[in-house]
Amino acid sequence: MIEDQPTHAIAPSATPDSKETVFALLFAISFSHMLNDTIQALLPAIYPVLKESYGLTFTQLGLITLTFQVTASLLQPLVGYITDKRPLPYSLPVGMGLTLVGLLALSKAGSYPAILVASALVGSGSAIFHPEASRIAHMAAGRRRGLAQSLFQVGGNAGSSIGPLLAAWFIVPHGQAALSWFSIIAMLGVFVLWQVGMWQARNLHRIQRKQARTAAAAQSRPTSGRVAFAMAILVMLIFSKYVYLVSLSNYYTFYLMERFHVSVQTSQYYLFLFLFAVALGTIVGGPVGDRIGRKRVIWFSILGAAPFSLWLPHAGLALTAVLTVIIGLILASAFSAILVYAQELMPGKVGMIAGLFFGMAFGIAGIGSAVLGKVADLHGINFVFHFCAFLPLLGLLTMFLPEVEGEGRSAPAKAGA
Repeated sequence: MIEDQPTHAIAPSATPDSKETVFALLFAISFSHMLNDTIQALLPAIYPVLKESYGLTFTQLGLITLTFQVTASLLQPLVGYITDKRPLPYSLPVGMGLTLVGLLALSKAGSYPAILVASALVGSGSAIFHPEASRIAHMAAGRRRGLAQSLFQVGGNAGSSIGPLLAAWFIVPHGQAALSWFSIIAMLGVFVLWQVGMWQARNLHRIQRKQARTAAAAQSRPTSGRVAFAMAILVMLIFSKYVYLVSLSNYYTFYLMERFHVSVQTSQYYLFLFLFAVALGTIVGGPVGDRIGRKRVIWFSILGAAPFSLWLPHAGLALTAVLTVIIGLILASAFSAILVYAQELMPGKVGMIAGLFFGMAFGIAGIGSAVLGKVADLHGINFVFHFCAFLPLLGLLTMFLPEVEGEGRSAPAKAGA
């Protein structure tokens, strides 16, 4: 249970007003993020099962992702804006509850429209969870904002990598109905997030005072075209990262089965390797950005993947596995650095920025998945991987990002755990 008393996990100094890093709260949020994204990862991981059971095309699979991602994309900035104005301590367990309902609906869905509705419910749960959980991570960060976002993100990426593995072990052998077994994960998430909500409710007045001070400081900074220009570049970088990632997370298994003739279950293991590499890489970007500057991390994490992505469509099976691991490690460091950079660019709007960027990530990935599915139907899955190989070259746009005063040069704080 998360407490703010001396005898429990969080020390009395570990409050929203403290400059120390509240690791107990960060670990709780990261763990719940892992649970949430494990459930979400089950959806694309069972695409081969759904394709065979319902005779779906790649376009229809892409539309399932689009439904899930766009639902989350449209709602997340709104949720972030509302919670910036008025904190809602128990919104996190409510969001996980919606994910639970969507998971159970997906396990019982008997038609394509029912699958779409269930996907929308899971997306709605994500829309509530991500911006508010990211805001909690920001509150618990102290001076280590990059590290806090990396810890938060690594939980989600770990869940995303575990999902395909669980699908290979339980859902592929037992079918769609086995999804209901994972309701236990969602119920555990509701319990953990209820504890986080209790901590947030006890500290509500201090949270509101801190938000008021941050908002007042932000009003003294003039709004300029420089901020809008930087945000436009960040959007393009998010586009390049997530369209490329969705080509791997959603269609990598089909690529392996078509090009190298591996089984469905074997392809899930290769997908797990890639997603696990993403989880490992995520933890690096935030703390490195705290020390050397987020712009440098953004530069490397997007453009640095280009040589390997361009090589990938020409590699054999073993080298393909190696290259996807390298790509995952490099690309994973981008999002935490981009998110914290944007939050420092627009202080006082932590929840809205988190919702906006998580929403863009979901929306771009959803639209990208639908478009790539259509391209795969028309030109084949190999063409998709040849085309997407060029997307990391958009990392060259990083050179136009302005420096944010003081970013990436904060002195490390003592742990408050």
